[in-house]
Amino acid sequence: MDCGIFATSYREDMAVLFTPAAKAKVAVIIALFLVFPLLVNDYYTSVANLVAIAVIGALGLNILTGFTGQISIGHGAFMGVGAYTVGVLTTKLGLSYWAALPLAGFMAAMVGAVFGIPSLRLKGLYLAIATLAAQVIIEYTIMHWTGLTGGSAGIVIQPPTLGSVSLTNDTSFYYFAFCLTLIAVVATVNLFRSRVGRAFMAVRDRDLAASVMGINLLQYKVMAFGLSAFYAGIAGALLAGYQRVITPENFTVDVSIQYLAMIIIGGLGSVMGSVYGAVFIILLPIGIRAAAGFVGAFFPDIQNLLLAAQTAFFGLIVILFLIFEPEGLAKLWNDVKNYFRLWPFSY
Repeated sequence: MDCGIFATSYREDMAVLFTPAAKAKVAVIIALFLVFPLLVNDYYTSVANLVAIAVIGALGLNILTGFTGQISIGHGAFMGVGAYTVGVLTTKLGLSYWAALPLAGFMAAMVGAVFGIPSLRLKGLYLAIATLAAQVIIEYTIMHWTGLTGGSAGIVIQPPTLGSVSLTNDTSFYYFAFCLTLIAVVATVNLFRSRVGRAFMAVRDRDLAASVMGINLLQYKVMAFGLSAFYAGIAGALLAGYQRVITPENFTVDVSIQYLAMIIIGGLGSVMGSVYGAVFIILLPIGIRAAAGFVGAFFPDIQNLLLAAQTAFFGLIVILFLIFEPEGLAKLWNDVKNYFRLWPFSY
């Protein structure tokens, strides 16, 4: 008699979703996401769109930082490269948004790979400063190359259309963003089941040992930077298509730090941690505003204090996660699942 679930073939052993229960759970989750815009108003759909864009960006940064061990403080700038590539290609060269979207990812990947070259010689704080320099250089270029980027005024693009369907409203854009996010999640999960993904993790765990095993450190570190920037470029292009106004303040160093917070809070080296972190960071200011509104009904002075302290809350939460749960929300969620899987037994 079998006791437990065992893979009896190589195909079953390599399957992402092995059991029927896991497949049913994923099907139910996808179905819930598909009906979500039909159950809520446009405000919550717009929040879901921002979450979807943030998930793609966070996945990219987690590939680089969580899985390859290379820190980056220039992720917001790489998103800007993607967004401005879409803006320039659609407004100045007349390309459609659908042709510009993948080109934005590739342009960001090339820029990211160039700034990733110093990673062969730099580590830790020094690499962080090098990527911060990338952020500053790209921001400076965006602000001062006004003939191409529009400077501080930015670029206004036309809403993307798919046949006769225009993605101007939140619901139609939601389904587009959801499909791209699903593709990004599946691609990332499968990346770390491949030779390239395992090489990334070997570099993260011990780059000297990885080099001895035959892994080309420069090739894989630059590849990680390029792949991470590709995700960031796609996220930036999506943001451009959603907001239709591309301005420099959407891609500052604050945005880069927000994405770092997403993967720290969600869980470094975890695909689902990227999703949890993106959801948490996007919903955090909304939750603080709701709490401030509730408290303000009784204590008006405290309401203003809470709203002014949003940034402080943000920093405090990151510190608390670093101290008490470095593996983030993904670890907490796994602990909860394991507890109820064994309940009522302790072991």
